[in-house]
Amino acid sequence: MTLVARYIFGTAFAAFVASLFALTAVIWVTQALREVDLLTTKGQALIVFFNITSLILPSLVMVVTPVALFIAVLYALNKLNSDSELVVMSASGLSPLRLMQPFAALTLVAMLLVGFMSLYAMPWSFRLSRDLLSKVRADFLTHIVREGQFIKLDQGFVFHYRERGANGSLLGIFMQDNRDAAQISTYIAEAGATAEVDGENYLLLEKGSIQRQSRGSRDPAMVQFDRYAIDLSQFGAGATDGAPLKPRERSTAELINRDPADPYVQKYEGRFRAELHDRFLNPFFALVFGFVAFAALGQARTTRQGRGWAILAAVGVVIIVRLGGVWASALAQRQPSGVWLAYAIPALALALAWFYAFAPQSWRWPSQSRRNAALRGAP
Repeated sequence: MTLVARYIFGTAFAAFVASLFALTAVIWVTQALREVDLLTTKGQALIVFFNITSLILPSLVMVVTPVALFIAVLYALNKLNSDSELVVMSASGLSPLRLMQPFAALTLVAMLLVGFMSLYAMPWSFRLSRDLLSKVRADFLTHIVREGQFIKLDQGFVFHYRERGANGSLLGIFMQDNRDAAQISTYIAEAGATAEVDGENYLLLEKGSIQRQSRGSRDPAMVQFDRYAIDLSQFGAGATDGAPLKPRERSTAELINRDPADPYVQKYEGRFRAELHDRFLNPFFALVFGFVAFAALGQARTTRQGRGWAILAAVGVVIIVRLGGVWASALAQRQPSGVWLAYAIPALALALAWFYAFAPQSWRWPSQSRRNAALRGAP
């Protein structure tokens, strides 16, 4: 890199890091506030809260990085224009292609970061988050329920115990499970205790009964027991133990080599297809955003020439491309032909940005003669 290229790269890189950090921090705070119930209703330690909420960072960085790159390129080019540095560089013979080189290097850094997050870090974080949340839900007897209180663990599930025994057991247990659309189950037991079997947590109820009543029926079925075991992983919203991994929770290799005979894959084939192509497309959006910003402000402008319309046009193009990508991804879930459209939208935007940035000046607006007149201060 030449001295000028290093100077431009340093300016753009500093803006990129600042934008990436600021945007990620703001969005992370808004998302982390949604998990505050881990500290309040679920009584988890602060370290557990940060462990779970930090796992959303790879997905946030993946989404925010193209936007941060777009902001950084616009900032650097706008600063060069405002200080008349870009005019001097252009007058000294710096071509748009050479001007693009430091921005291309920064775009490559952003693409590698997005690619790593999209293909490796994001699915790993989603799977780890699933496991941690399952452990938190399974540990509800220790951190959530309180003696003598009726605690709503999930929409339609209530747990209560009268008091704790001398050996830590629960006395006077009452549970009502109203989550099943077909029936209501009520558990009553004199005592209960937790036990771990093969890494799974169970609640062992003693001397009680189970009452199951079908909805719309007045005659409940009652079963009495001396000892009954309940898997604790089923309690809490969104229990995931034993459920198949969602497309976003599977590694990229698992998505590529998915078993077509798997009933879950067959049922959600569209989601698997869209998720796989989205992971490969995400770095491409960073490339498009970077080139759109460069095309908007990559030409030398004097202080008499406004840059607001160019910036607004670039923002509009970026919004249209991103929304078009979301729409094409949704279409790809329904039909395979949507995959081609998902690639075509950013490819078309990239081609137009490249053409606008490097097309002959006579094809651009304003024309070169008007630009030269503006540079000379002519009316």
